[in-house]
Amino acid sequence: MSHSALAIMSAIFIWWFSTGLIFVIARKGERHQRAITLAATIMAVCALVMLYISAQSQTVQSAYTAFGAALTIWAWHELLFLFGMVAGPRHSPATPGLTGAERFREAFAAVRNHELMLAATVLLVVALTWGAQNHVGLWTFVLLWTLRVSAKLSIFLGARNSLNEMMPPRLSYLTTYFRTDRTSPFLHAVIFTGLLAFIGLCMMHSAATDTYSTVSIALVATLLGLAVMEHIFLMLPIPDSMLWLWAAPKSETTEHANSRGFQPSEGAEKQSIKGEGVSWT
Repeated sequence: MSHSALAIMSAIFIWWFSTGLIFVIARKGERHQRAITLAATIMAVCALVMLYISAQSQTVQSAYTAFGAALTIWAWHELLFLFGMVAGPRHSPATPGLTGAERFREAFAAVRNHELMLAATVLLVVALTWGAQNHVGLWTFVLLWTLRVSAKLSIFLGARNSLNEMMPPRLSYLTTYFRTDRTSPFLHAVIFTGLLAFIGLCMMHSAATDTYSTVSIALVATLLGLAVMEHIFLMLPIPDSMLWLWAAPKSETTEHANSRGFQPSEGAEKQSIKGEGVSWT
């Protein structure tokens, strides 16, 4: 098997398995939340150390290490968010009828702490890899963060199929800030830009002359391709939860949200948001 094929398959499997695992832990691990959070935090600290060490050399091993370290740090963030430990100061549904800047302020207040924490981590990752030889970890984390922001803006501005049943019920109020009555031009622009970037990475990959560059570009390009795919899912009447049937709940999220009386804004009908965990949406 070629280095490129192995890198592509590794990136896909890690993304698929880790995302599903985080969904399961977030739903079923509440009883052991403190222990899980402590273990995840220790792993995240170790990942930061490994990110710094791996950034100092350009080898195939350091590329995989940096990639895995960045995903581990990202997974830690998402577990904190899905456990409801780091979200925002607002924990209630959107005020009916709000539009424009007022609606945005409410929506941002619901996730503010987590978004600021992510931005701070981006700065930390930049600091740890500044002037280093291996930037796989840096680009992996920056890509995850950038595509997360673009996905959140897309479903806030309008994405018809931005809802599914993977989110824990404790965060179902967040869906009231999303629009599913239209697909905004912003989402089309993000997908187009992502495809252009993906094509550019593929061209760089084909021109790579050493194994490190081949593997590192393949890892990042695959992650970007998966990100574009998840953005496309926002427009299609196909739930991305079908990719994680082993991790999907038995409609418990929808039933819980309906019992609480939460109704998504602007025509949404389901009660949980798409693509947390390791993914970007």
